[in-house]
Amino acid sequence: MTGLELLTVGRVSVDLYPQQSGVPLSGVSSFAKSIGGSPTNVAVAAARLGRRAAVVTRVGDDGFGEYIRTALAERFGVVNDYVAVDPHLRTALAFCALDPPTDPPLLFYREPRGPDMNLTVDDIPTEAYEVPVLWVTGSRFAQAPSRSAIRAMLERRNRAEHTVLDLDYRPSFWSSPAEAAEHIGAAVDHATVAVGNRTECEIAVGAADPDQAADRMLDRGVSLAVVKMGADGVLVATPEGRSSVQPVPVDVVCGLGAGDAFGGALADGLLAGLDPVEMVTRANAAGAIVAGRLTCADAMPTAAEIDAVLAGGDPSEVEAA
Repeated sequence: MTGLELLTVGRVSVDLYPQQSGVPLSGVSSFAKSIGGSPTNVAVAAARLGRRAAVVTRVGDDGFGEYIRTALAERFGVVNDYVAVDPHLRTALAFCALDPPTDPPLLFYREPRGPDMNLTVDDIPTEAYEVPVLWVTGSRFAQAPSRSAIRAMLERRNRAEHTVLDLDYRPSFWSSPAEAAEHIGAAVDHATVAVGNRTECEIAVGAADPDQAADRMLDRGVSLAVVKMGADGVLVATPEGRSSVQPVPVDVVCGLGAGDAFGGALADGLLAGLDPVEMVTRANAAGAIVAGRLTCADAMPTAAEIDAVLAGGDPSEVEAA
């Protein structure tokens, strides 16, 4: 596809957000829907920043699937050509409870499995081997046939720059941490960029300590390791050196989607050829903006909003696009 800059691969869902905050799901009386699923949100975030982005995934042959395909193209400007319709499975749902809002629990409805886990090599477009930024998430390896399809895609791409692995460990997707470590860890050997928090790094490379995790990823051929450290900021490591980027303070409305905004801005920075510290600084600001808003996809910031925060503005007060 001419001009495609970012291709993300992985899950998609309809996220249902409670209209009442600080109560468990049993006390919620109404919900609002939005698009969810980390790699899909990364594509949305990058598109909001002006990038031509597409996502490879599957939805069900139902109203929720139709909503996703339509909203991606018409509302968010994401190419939906590679969003296949699975004839057998329903579109995945994720219910969010804003209790607590800083780390809201998700209740996934993916029974017997999410359609995205049925991705096969036939779903992978040729653009996956040529696109400037390919973004793959660790959850892709939780089940077959997605596991083997994405492994084959990475092998064929042959670590072309930029191949990004979002470590993305979701315990409920796996039979055990050991199984996740085996398959997410193996994917590190195919990435040029690896991104994850302390827990995800421990799963992928056996180290939760940020410096040690970065060392292990760099030793395995990753050229940029990004370790999220929560309130301690983000460690940015390359073979030439490393730095810590401080977090952006924000009054959190909903912690969901902040990491996806971070990912979209990181992809934008890779495409722009920014210095790693500069791109992570912008990614931090993007994440803070979304943490100060309720939804994920609908909340992704523009470049002007990121600039406003970096100029000293309050992430909670910049205008939503």
